[in-house]
Amino acid sequence: MKIPKERNKYCKYCKKYTAQKIKKVKNKPRRCVAVGQRRHLRKVAGYGSFPAKKPKGRGKPSTKLDLRYTCSECGKQNIIGKGFRVKKMEFV
Repeated sequence: MKIPKERNKYCKYCKKYTAQKIKKVKNKPRRCVAVGQRRHLRKVAGYGSFPAKKPKGRGKPSTKLDLRYTCSECGKQNIIGKGFRVKKMEFV
């Protein structure tokens, strides 16, 4: 999929349409202090594997794309939508 490097989009901070640069963001590591993560680590501790069996043969073939739009005027970042699945992506 080909995506332009810059797009005219609505900036909710400036409250007008501005040229926005698009940037692909990689996943960050999970927070170890989050309640859900602590609960999960406590459940996994002592086991040789994951608490529930992993389903075989049903893995997703592609990863979700995380795009951030940076406003050219105010410099704030917007995330528009939850992201979408794509195998290959390049900026044009």
